[in-house]
Amino acid sequence: MTDMRFVLEARTDWAGPLAHDQQEVLKRAVAKMVMLGEQIGVSTDQMVLLLDSGLTVRELLGYLLSQKTDLA
Repeated sequence: MTDMRFVLEARTDWAGPLAHDQQEVLKRAVAKMVMLGEQIGVSTDQMVLLLDSGLTVRELLGYLLSQKTDLA
């Protein structure tokens, strides 16, 4: 979960470009969230809509994990 921790703890007020290693971590974290969404039936488009509606990445991840737990 190190990748996710990086995304969740990222500063939102920092507008500088990401270093190459940061870009790779971010790509892996996003890919993991997309895979999790697919497992529970939430499409990438639906996740984008949730984020656009004001959900934070942390809240989205919590929602996805709660849905996965409900399936177990």
